Amino acid sequence: SDSGSDSGSEDSSLSDSELQEAFSRGALKPGLNVVLEERPKRRNDADGLKQCLSELKQQLAWVERLDVTSGQVGDPASQSASNKDAVDPENDFQREMSFYRQAQAAVLEALPRLRKLQIPTRRPDDYFAEMAKSDQQMQKIRQKLKSKQEAMERSERAKQLRAMRKYGKKVQTEILQRRQKEKKNMLNAVKKYQKGLSDKLDFLDEEQTSSQGNKKGSASQRIKKGPNAKRRYKNQKFGFGGKKKGSKWNTKESFNDVSSFRSKVAHNKGPGKSGKGGKKALNKRPGKRARQKMKSRAR
Repeated sequence: SDSGSDSGSEDSSLSDSELQEAFSRGALKPGLNVVLEERPKRRNDADGLKQCLSELKQQLAWVERLDVTSGQVGDPASQSASNKDAVDPENDFQREMSFYRQAQAAVLEALPRLRKLQIPTRRPDDYFAEMAKSDQQMQKIRQKLKSKQEAMERSERAKQLRAMRKYGKKVQTEILQRRQKEKKNMLNAVKKYQKGLSDKLDFLDEEQTSSQGNKKGSASQRIKKGPNAKRRYKNQKFGFGGKKKGSKWNTKESFNDVSSFRSKVAHNKGPGKSGKGGKKALNKRPGKRARQKMKSRAR
C-alpha cells in the first residue's frame, strides 16, 4: 500500500540529527550501511495483499483468462488416501511428480470446457507459426551445428586412426621381438653345434619350415596350383637343376665307354667330306720344305 511504502521510505532515510546522535553513541560503523543490532520484523499484511489482488484482478470471461486452479493430486497407483500429504518437499522426484500430476488434472479439467465452447485444441496440419528468430539467425545456428558435427566426426576419425596406428605398431613390435627371439635361438643352436655339444641339425629344418610358414601366412590369399606352362616347358627341356660345376669331367666309366665313337666322323671321312677335303688338299699351298725339295729336284 501507499502508507506502507511511505513508512518504509521514512525508516530508511535518517536525518542529520539522528545520524549525529548515532555517531555520538558509537552505533555507526565504517561503511555506507548502518548495522542493525536486531533482525527486522517480518510483516504479513494480508489486507494489503488482498487489496492489491482486487486492483490487479480483471473481471474477464474464462476464455480470455484460461486459468485453471486445482488442488494437490495424489498418486493413482497408491490406494492410500493419505498419500496427498505424503509429498516430501525436499525430495526432488516426489515434488516434480506432484507438479506433473497436478498439470495433468488441470488439462483434464480444461479440455471439456474448451470443447463445450467450440474452441479447437489441435493445431491444423497447414498451420505455420511465426518464428521468434529470423531465417538468417536460424541459418547461422544450422551452420554452427553442422560445423560442430563435422568437428566431432573429424575427432572420431582421428581417434580411430590413432587406435589403428597404435595397434599396427604393437603388431610390428611383436613381430620384431619374435624374429629376434628366433634369431637368438638359431645362433645358440649353431654355437652348440660348432662346439660339439649337439650333433643335430634340426634347427635348420625348423628355420626352413618357419620361413615357409611366414611366406604362406603373408600370401594366404594365393592358392598354389602348380607351375605354369612356361615353367613346365623349361623343366622338361633343362631339367630341375643339379650339379653344374665339373659336370663335363671325364670319369672311368665315360673313358671306357666308346659306344658313341664313329671313326668316319673322327677322321673326317664322312659322306660329303672327302671331296671337300681333296679340294682343300689341292688348293693348299705347299710348305717351305716342300718348295725347297721341289727346287733341288728341278736342278
